[in-house]
Amino acid sequence: MHAITKSGWIEVVTGSMFSGKTEELLRRLRRAEIAGQEVAVFKPEIDDRYGKTTVGSHAGGSWEASVVPAEGEGIWEITDELNGEDVVAIDEANFFSYELVDVCEQLAASGKRVIVSGTDQTFRAEPFEPLPQLMALAEYVDKLQAICTVCGEPASRNQRLVDGEPAHADGPTIVVGADESYEARCRNCHTLRRD
Repeated sequence: MHAITKSGWIEVVTGSMFSGKTEELLRRLRRAEIAGQEVAVFKPEIDDRYGKTTVGSHAGGSWEASVVPAEGEGIWEITDELNGEDVVAIDEANFFSYELVDVCEQLAASGKRVIVSGTDQTFRAEPFEPLPQLMALAEYVDKLQAICTVCGEPASRNQRLVDGEPAHADGPTIVVGADESYEARCRNCHTLRRD
């Protein structure tokens, strides 16, 4: 799928929730191991849905990961914890602050294959940094779609629900959850409360 080069690069796997982003990340990690490559996996400390040190997908796949702070200088623990691995994977990149862009750029410049996974839109259907910046800098970008839970069309948006109703537009941007709080929706079925 991707060329083998002497230089590093960045791959971004993005899309709405329930589109298979983490499952695709895990697939790429399994292939890297089959190829005899050493991998290091990282996740933000804010995300404990599948266990404190586990990257997990809604489909049930999982991988052990190192937990790092999601903002500030703590993000640089990603580079500090490496021991010569060829592949560096970072899940839930949308929970990290903008410093993640510099970390990924440094890793790629040092010859690493960097695989980043995360949703590119907030529940308001706005760009969810740092993913848009990472997508612009990456050599490879795959944007996956889910299925709209309302109409069955391809879904690219994250519908946040509060007590079964669409969330208010003024709600917090980050609320960690899965199917109890979010649904995948298409453009036409995505709604926000503004009352």
